[in-house]
Amino acid sequence: MTYSAKPLTVALVLGCLFVVPALTAEPKPDFAIKTKYVDASVSLDAAIRSDAPLAENLLAEGKRWMEKNRAEAAKEFKASPELFRDGRAWTFERSYGQVSKVDGRYISVIRTDYVYTGGAHPNTDIDTILWDADAKKQISVRPFFKETADNGPTLKALRAAALAAVKAEKKARDIDDAGSIDWYKGIEPTLLKVGAVSLAPSTVADKSAGLDFHYPPYAVGPYAEGSYTVFVPWEAFKAYLSPQGLAIFAGNKPPDPKPERK
Repeated sequence: MTYSAKPLTVALVLGCLFVVPALTAEPKPDFAIKTKYVDASVSLDAAIRSDAPLAENLLAEGKRWMEKNRAEAAKEFKASPELFRDGRAWTFERSYGQVSKVDGRYISVIRTDYVYTGGAHPNTDIDTILWDADAKKQISVRPFFKETADNGPTLKALRAAALAAVKAEKKARDIDDAGSIDWYKGIEPTLLKVGAVSLAPSTVADKSAGLDFHYPPYAVGPYAEGSYTVFVPWEAFKAYLSPQGLAIFAGNKPPDPKPERK
């Protein structure tokens, strides 16, 4: 007896139609708040979730950020309800992503905040966190350098190297950096204003190849240019490293993975 292949083909097609949405669905946030006036969420990537102390620390930080913004939105909703007409709510999205782990203990995390409270466009802020897995707390990069005084030799060298990398990236993007606005005046030779830094991965296992500097929109250029992430190799600041810093830096930064062909 001969059977038609059409029913089987139709069944397979229908099966695919039901499977695809599940495969393409966005992961749920780790914590969220949604009211008439605010839509807020905090998300951790898989690597962070697998480290319980780190995940707990960052989620608690994210919840405090959400609560602060929720309270401000609630106050504005009461004072100016017209700003929230037609279901418009203020949006706050914070995501944490791990980018490297060095010396088995130093974990670099990128924190990205997306905020929209009305206006021409949303705002994005980028910051970094350095987590010491042994001490189970957030730390700074100060111990990796001999000194980190404001306007001192280390920070002046880091600022110069970071801005040279930004200018090189602008040239690669065919962006004319000439103009009346000095986009670099806000980047100062202090640890808090030189730029958000993370330990870049290395071709040498368990080491860092240098520092990645992360600048959100408006930090070093107009909003249309977007954000910048630029790399400064460790050799550029080797002379300023402490013994602790010399122990974690080596090798080169691996090339960025090529985008998948579609």
